Amino acid sequence: MTLGVLAVLAMAFVMFAGFWTDWLWYRSVKYSSVFTTTLWTKIGLFAVFGLLMAAAVGVNIWLAHRLRPPLSAMSMEQQSLDRYRMGLAPYKKWVLIAVTALVGLIAGASAAGQWRTWLLWVNGTMFGQKDPEFGLDVAFYAFDLPWYRFLLGFGFAAVVVSLIAAALVHYLYGGLRLTSPGARATAAATGHLSVLLGVFVTLKAVAYWLDRYGLAVKSSDFKATGNWTGLRFVDANAYLPAKTILFCIAVICAVLFFATLWRRTWQLPVIGFGLMVLSAILIGGLYPAIVQKFQVQPNEQAKEAPYIKKNIEATRKAYDIDGAKVTDYKGAGDNGDNAKLRKDADTAASYRLLDPNVVSPTFRQLQQERKYYQFPQTLDVDRYNGQDTVIGLRELDLKGIPKRNWINDHFYYTHGYGAVSAKGTSVNADNEGGPEFTESGLPSSGVLSEKAKYEQRIYYGEKTEQYSIVGGPQRELDYEKNGEPTKTTSYKGNSGVSLSNPFNRAAYAVTMSEPQILYSGAIGDGSRILYNRTPKQRVEAVAPWLTIDGDAYPAIIGDRIQWIVDAYTTTNGYPYASRTVLGDTTTDSLTTNQRAVVAQQNQVNYIRNSVKATVDAYDGSVKLYEWDEKDPVLKTWQKAFPGTVEDKSKIPAVLKEHLRYPQDMFKVQRELLTRYHVTEPKQFYSGSDAWQVPDDPTTTAKGAVPPYYLSLKMPGDTEQNFSLTTTFTPNGRPNLGGFMAVDADAASPSYGTIRLLRVTGDVLGPQQVQNRLSTNPDVTEFVRNTKGANSDIEYGNLLTIPLNDGFLYVTPVYAQGNNAQYPLLKKVGVSYGKETVFKDSLAEALNAVFGEQGAETPPDKGDGTTRPPAAGTDLQKAITDATAAYEEGQKALQKTPQDWVAYGKAQEKLQEALVRAADAQKAAPPAKQDPKAPADPKVPADPKDPPKSD
Repeated sequence: MTLGVLAVLAMAFVMFAGFWTDWLWYRSVKYSSVFTTTLWTKIGLFAVFGLLMAAAVGVNIWLAHRLRPPLSAMSMEQQSLDRYRMGLAPYKKWVLIAVTALVGLIAGASAAGQWRTWLLWVNGTMFGQKDPEFGLDVAFYAFDLPWYRFLLGFGFAAVVVSLIAAALVHYLYGGLRLTSPGARATAAATGHLSVLLGVFVTLKAVAYWLDRYGLAVKSSDFKATGNWTGLRFVDANAYLPAKTILFCIAVICAVLFFATLWRRTWQLPVIGFGLMVLSAILIGGLYPAIVQKFQVQPNEQAKEAPYIKKNIEATRKAYDIDGAKVTDYKGAGDNGDNAKLRKDADTAASYRLLDPNVVSPTFRQLQQERKYYQFPQTLDVDRYNGQDTVIGLRELDLKGIPKRNWINDHFYYTHGYGAVSAKGTSVNADNEGGPEFTESGLPSSGVLSEKAKYEQRIYYGEKTEQYSIVGGPQRELDYEKNGEPTKTTSYKGNSGVSLSNPFNRAAYAVTMSEPQILYSGAIGDGSRILYNRTPKQRVEAVAPWLTIDGDAYPAIIGDRIQWIVDAYTTTNGYPYASRTVLGDTTTDSLTTNQRAVVAQQNQVNYIRNSVKATVDAYDGSVKLYEWDEKDPVLKTWQKAFPGTVEDKSKIPAVLKEHLRYPQDMFKVQRELLTRYHVTEPKQFYSGSDAWQVPDDPTTTAKGAVPPYYLSLKMPGDTEQNFSLTTTFTPNGRPNLGGFMAVDADAASPSYGTIRLLRVTGDVLGPQQVQNRLSTNPDVTEFVRNTKGANSDIEYGNLLTIPLNDGFLYVTPVYAQGNNAQYPLLKKVGVSYGKETVFKDSLAEALNAVFGEQGAETPPDKGDGTTRPPAAGTDLQKAITDATAAYEEGQKALQKTPQDWVAYGKAQEKLQEALVRAADAQKAAPPAKQDPKAPADPKVPADPKDPPKSD
């Protein structure tokens, strides 16, 4: 008995531990109201609907037993059932309780899962927009109709289960007979079952009535749009009147079933039910098919035009693309004034040569510092000091720990350290094409930490998925630096849950499936457990009603590193708006599990970026800020969870500088705009101007081209805007069909403005440009030489920039040696109009593609000084090549024995470079030389004089 009691208590504690640790976690992040609201809502729905189901089934079982006939003349059928009746007789009460409790538990559990539907219904906020068919506010379809359908489904379930249970009891006690002579049912059984059938048919009548409104959010296949939502001609002119007629027939049929209480005959109800079934087949199925075949198909375009117009308007509003501006754009370019084109190219965009999707291995090799640190596979783009910057955090990687054990994994190695950033628009010529770091080292230092020293310890990050126990007697590794003693620390933040008392330790030992938490000596006063440590996990937990963007990105805000997370409100109940699957729409060639969108709904047809969230990388604190102040879905959730989302006015100005337009929202909108940039129904129906998102031409991985953050000037702009951009191609064609950009700077008054360029000329698309670049003779030679040196090449992002009625394509090309294992920028490909060039630098490539010299502005080194441009002109390029050839020859002579073959090749390269230098000097006026500048001993003063070797 003692062992049994202990076993029961242990099982109860295991079930309670999950609940208790959840409560502790929500309390630690100061969102306990979310936990309690959700919990009490689930408990309330479980109790109410569980009791309703149990009562409905229990009362009908009791009533069927009460209405049983006297067992006077026992038939053979009844005699065979007698042993079952005798067996149940002593336990009738317990059987009734068990059956009702079982169905009540099942129904209650099902109802508890509808807590979101209930909260939306009870807190629903009006949209202020009416559907064009019934004139009802959109809130009816988004908030009310789903709840009514749940109630209807629950009613059907209760009636069906009650009907089955009552029929079984009537049969067991003789109220129903299947094989016995005489009447098949007693009058009492007939009345009881007919009432239940009458309730069922009444619910069916209600279902027919709700189906009328459901047509406004019904999905169907339509060749003009694919996934269609809303009424079409056949729905408005056949299905809608059919549903109304079927509603009336169902009401009459229900009355006939109820009438059996007096008539005690099944004749009329059966006739009525048969009429309802026949009507459903003829009116609800056959008639709409006839209308579609003989009225719609012969002239479908004209018939469907009014409904296509409604679908276009609703879809554009639901996805917030109704303000997208479409402008015709020639696209072919104007090569008449190359000097002007070259000058405009300098200011058309801040060309991001450092591709965040490529250079993560370079960050890792140059800035990882220790094997137990890591950078994300795809780095992030942000803005600092008005400049596009590539940034990544040095997060902890447990796989790189020298010795894996429980103490090391969870007590000693607990956090990453520092941010690393580099200029997005340039590379370090001194580092052979590597990033020009603006924040680097361990601890990190540079431009980002100059203004204010920030907390560099990263306890919460995208890669931090394990739990850690901090703040107790066990010291943590802070960081290690060559030549210095190892630094240790103890967590001083308020994050996590205290493990100071044995009860919490026992609960977490069960929850984490780790018994050592209960008795380990490394846990003591002040110990705290940190878990749910990724930004997405934390925001999803405190706001389970939001859909989270797939890419959280870091920013240094004041003295802390903050993760910025975009969150969406969605619904699939917007009338007439076409649906989309978020998981499919937001997938591109770079999507990984870490960057994927996990939608709460399979399909949505309304989305808003209504919340901007931050997660502190040190203490894990979560802040939710209202962003879309007009979103009725957000207002509804704010009523359900008051105080969880702060007003937009509370967003700090320093944070707002780093907020941007979210990628996943943009990808959803661009997918819809492949069709819904067309607003004229006839053109929309024909699909003559439909677009598609092209595949990424720079990688072998399958998937759509990802959108790129880029500061650029759109046609008509006088200055650059930080934007998110993408390209389109016509359906089934590789040429360029359109270009899309959205103002992505949250501090800009034009934030969120979508602009579309419809390309009217015959312009090469991304894949065609990439193909032209790949087959360029200079590229093939470079690839051949690179492969010959046991290196690989990798193409960076293919940037597309509108320029003077044309498109300028820019792509950085990286080389990665087999030994170095990280890519370095070596070349830049540029294409404009019919010209495609492949050069050592962006300036040289722009000069070559336009045939004009650009303004030579020495690039900033990041420390306030400047360096001469790397190969900015032909002369400088030749001198650089001559210097490199001279050094190559000297290295050949210093070998033992001397390598005369290599020396001879170097001399040939030197002679060729000197000839080019002489030609360039003749073509250009001599540069003014600073008399105070010392002569470079490695480069001859006169290009005609060969260098003197040893």
